Amino acid sequence: MDSPDDSLQQKVPDPQPGKAVMEPKVQLERRQHLERAIRENHGNVDQFLELGRLYRDEHRPLEAKRVLAQAAKIFPDNNDVQWQLEEAILARSLQQFREANDLASRVNSAEADEELVRSQRDWIRQRIEICTGRLKRDASLKHLCVILSEAHFDAGDFQNAIDAVQPALNCDEYSPQAFLMRARSELALGESESALKSLRLCALRREIIAPPKIRLAALRLLCDTARTLGLTATLKHYEKALQDVQTELRSDATGS
Repeated sequence: MDSPDDSLQQKVPDPQPGKAVMEPKVQLERRQHLERAIRENHGNVDQFLELGRLYRDEHRPLEAKRVLAQAAKIFPDNNDVQWQLEEAILARSLQQFREANDLASRVNSAEADEELVRSQRDWIRQRIEICTGRLKRDASLKHLCVILSEAHFDAGDFQNAIDAVQPALNCDEYSPQAFLMRARSELALGESESALKSLRLCALRREIIAPPKIRLAALRLLCDTARTLGLTATLKHYEKALQDVQTELRSDATGS
């Protein structure tokens, strides 16, 4: 089973997505062999999974989806098949979003804009449905709570974004990202004081130190929110913390 949920992690379309290079002859022959094999014998799940992976490697998620959907009908209780089918669905949705984004950037037309909106909505919907399904099957996948929250946020469903991220707040590994997502959603709802608390829990806790880039994002929001609310005294403290993390990131970048 693939881990890190690579497709789910991708929210923003790459303006120049990589295209598959011409496939090696051996891969073509292997794929053709597997296509024949699954037509002749439906009982080997590993052949379906391998064929799906080959199509994914070739940046052909629609074909991977076709193969894995067939496998899911034959092996409805196989978790690997379910997972790989979901990955293919996500990859196809993201591919369409990228294509629509590329078209809209080149063509100034209402049709291109409508397709971009449609594909973006589909990408959000697929992330929500697949994250929700995976969490129902395994509630221990706390990182999916953050990804699900991001998808709800992208949909403009800010209260659902807050609710979705709640289970990850007590998970040391993902709580910084979870508190940042909660804060962003609270700010979108106009709940500035609640957002300040969430941002402090993200960026300023001593017992759980957030990754530098997460702290940077949280501290920028802390400074902006404190400035808006006129919290002059605490603003200076946040600005000092922001300068410190910026220095840390510059040092990391230069290797010093």
